[in-house]
Amino acid sequence: MATVTALFTYPIKSCAGIELPAARLTPAGLAHDRAFMVIDEDGVFRSQRRDPRLALINPAIDAQGHTLTLHAPDLEPIEITVDTTGPRRPVTLFGSDYHGIDQGDQVARWLTEILETPSRLVRVPPEHHRITDGLTPGTSGYADSCPIHIVSTESLIDLNDMIIERGGHPLPMNRFRPNIVIDGWPTPYHEDLTRRITVGNTEIAYAKPAIRCVITMIDQHTATRSGPEPLRTLAATRRSPEGGVAFGAKFAVLRPGRLAVGDECVVTEWAGVASPSPSTLASEPR
Repeated sequence: MATVTALFTYPIKSCAGIELPAARLTPAGLAHDRAFMVIDEDGVFRSQRRDPRLALINPAIDAQGHTLTLHAPDLEPIEITVDTTGPRRPVTLFGSDYHGIDQGDQVARWLTEILETPSRLVRVPPEHHRITDGLTPGTSGYADSCPIHIVSTESLIDLNDMIIERGGHPLPMNRFRPNIVIDGWPTPYHEDLTRRITVGNTEIAYAKPAIRCVITMIDQHTATRSGPEPLRTLAATRRSPEGGVAFGAKFAVLRPGRLAVGDECVVTEWAGVASPSPSTLASEPR
């Protein structure tokens, strides 16, 4: 039986995640996931690709999303009351134009100090409307694309085995920043074969593979780049026909609700088959 072994929400894009015992699933993903984004002076999003020190910022947010607290090494924590009604300002995410609600000068100064470059914080407006791509369309806040990212422990074990074979060191799950970690599937990369999954009283549907970037080479505790893994091994073993290297899978939300660690993950639809046998799954290229 496959079950959820970890849940993570990332309130601020590219900052540290919050591990949860249970979570509310909204149409845009786990509650508060990527509801906030750090931007530069021109409104362009910041991410660990260019600003790895974002990994050092640990956010906390209350259940209603009214209060956001930020922690970082060598800085006093800062707490802000979240503004959801203020003026909208233009922001840019991967070349697409959206809007954000600026959260004020105090948190901007705090972010500028930790990141060592002028920065501001915006929240996604309530009227934010974004359609994500993939096999199943969905919506999300400021996530790279789809609202839910799943990685199984079996996939990470297989990848780490290959990394070790190449003389590298195994990597922790946080390098891949999943929302849902699943354990108990019979083979690695099982998430690639699913099309619909029920978890708790929620339902999600497969959108596309998760294409990996340089963030996977950044130590999430120290904000230092420690490549070439996992991209070196993924380039040799997990190239996507559409380009890039894939690890994990992205999903859209079909039915919001609640889910929790320990919930069973029931696959109700597979890619092209009613229910693949273990031998079929084992034959999938790794």
